[in-house]
Amino acid sequence: MSTPNKLVVGTRGSALALVQAEMTEGLLRNAFPEAEIVRKVITTTGDRRTDVSLAEVAKVEGVFDKGVFIKELEIALENGEIDIAVHSLKDVPTVLEEQFEIISVLERAPVADVLVTKLPGGLESLPQGAKVASSSCRRQKMLRWIRPDIEMIDIRGNVPTRLRKLAENPDIDGIILAEAGLVRLGYNATGEMSTEAGPVYGEAVDTERFLPAAGQGAVGIEVRKGDEMSAAFVRAINHAPTMTTITAEREFLRLLDGGCHTPVGVATQIFGDSLMMEGIVFPEGEAIGDPMTAEVSGPLSEPLKVAETLFKSLS
Repeated sequence: MSTPNKLVVGTRGSALALVQAEMTEGLLRNAFPEAEIVRKVITTTGDRRTDVSLAEVAKVEGVFDKGVFIKELEIALENGEIDIAVHSLKDVPTVLEEQFEIISVLERAPVADVLVTKLPGGLESLPQGAKVASSSCRRQKMLRWIRPDIEMIDIRGNVPTRLRKLAENPDIDGIILAEAGLVRLGYNATGEMSTEAGPVYGEAVDTERFLPAAGQGAVGIEVRKGDEMSAAFVRAINHAPTMTTITAEREFLRLLDGGCHTPVGVATQIFGDSLMMEGIVFPEGEAIGDPMTAEVSGPLSEPLKVAETLFKSLS
């Protein structure tokens, strides 16, 4: 199939989003050197509404699930202003509106979460009753499950802003960020990191204790259904192993009817012809109850079935 000679790439304007757009554009240019690749930066609801917590943005704006970071991109996609939209996959709702689809992903970055503190030592460096900031309900539940004494507080802003807030604010002892975002922005995610307000120190949290979010570390590319010209572009840069793992993880989340307010962790690994999945689901609400957990494996060729087995095995 022939491809168009021009492709408009839609992206958010945060530092991380722009890096991910640049990664996507570079792969497209390598695959289609004769094509013109154009970038269009779009401000989303989540970028605009930094005055309230992420948990409140959807309520205030009437945007469901994690649509706070993709709504305006999808409007531009539907209107033909852009041909593809590049997303951090963990920000994408589990079920898309019927006119859109994710048909390509880039190679996955590290999936671990990183605890960033004012002093080296990670979790062990945090004093009793420490205040740790995160906007993720999964991270909040996970950390309080491991360390019930810790007080979780909300934080907003892009990665450099959050690191600076940690360094300069005496009321914050730590923050939790995705290793993938730190690495893509050029930070030494598991060591000393410089900010305008002084150094901070990162340490990856063991993924066996602290399961990542579904799709964490993956960049997804969204297109209009039926737009085969744009689809031909992005299918050419799809990373098949990553697509297999995120397909399983997103199906697991769908079966749970889970969104951004559901504290769910899931880790997926490929071993030869097998797919291994581990899941943890915390009860919603303020209380920290015992989570449901499960670990399963199945054929690599059947990620949806492996996800269903994991869902049915939760206990």
